Amino acid sequence: MKSSVLAPAPVPHHIAIVMDGNGRWATRRFLPRVAGHKFGVDALRRCVRSCAARGVAVLTVFAFSSENWNRPREEVSGLMELLVVALSREVPQLVKDGVCLRFVGERSGLSASVNAGLVRAEESTESNTRLRLNVCFNYGGRWDIAQAARRLAERGEEITEASLGAAMQMGDFPDPDLIIRTGGEQRISNFLLWQAAYSELYFSDKLWPDFDDEALDSALAAFRRRERRYGKTSEQILARSDSQQAA
Repeated sequence: MKSSVLAPAPVPHHIAIVMDGNGRWATRRFLPRVAGHKFGVDALRRCVRSCAARGVAVLTVFAFSSENWNRPREEVSGLMELLVVALSREVPQLVKDGVCLRFVGERSGLSASVNAGLVRAEESTESNTRLRLNVCFNYGGRWDIAQAARRLAERGEEITEASLGAAMQMGDFPDPDLIIRTGGEQRISNFLLWQAAYSELYFSDKLWPDFDDEALDSALAAFRRRERRYGKTSEQILARSDSQQAA
């Protein structure tokens, strides 16, 4: 007898996260905002290990947007210093954990020392296969679309959905199945605008430094309850599921 109930969605192949709330987390504790970003690095470390343990293949995180340059100068400077320190501290462990690290975003506005650190981190982890970690740094979704169109125009290629998607910064990755935003806000803030077309969205009230295994599992449980139709009807999805079971 065929089942009329859809099977739960599997673990997302690709999760993307807007890591929001570091500054507010610190302010509530009467700490400087950059302290919140330091604890945010700890939360990211936990999340990377948790995603790998749960079978997630790709994790993409929004670390610094192209709009974040408008923040107070001392906070931006602290973030850049934190990036350099975090790279030297975290990369050796990423190598041991089998994590391949890649930075996504415009690098021309970054200092030579920061750029060199990004390249070293990518080269040190490029052979790892357990989890692909994309860190969007100095990134914006609109910029990503514009740079893709510009690249195609410069090469004289026709701009189609397929060619534009392939020219995106993460054109060699599948689109995210699940996008999580922490911090209580319910928007995607110029993050993966093209790639998010059919992503499931999940908003958590947890500030990023407090996002733990329980919070991640809540997001995954919500994802499993979703019906991903991609423009089709529930009946079409159910019929396809039944035919696959019959086969």
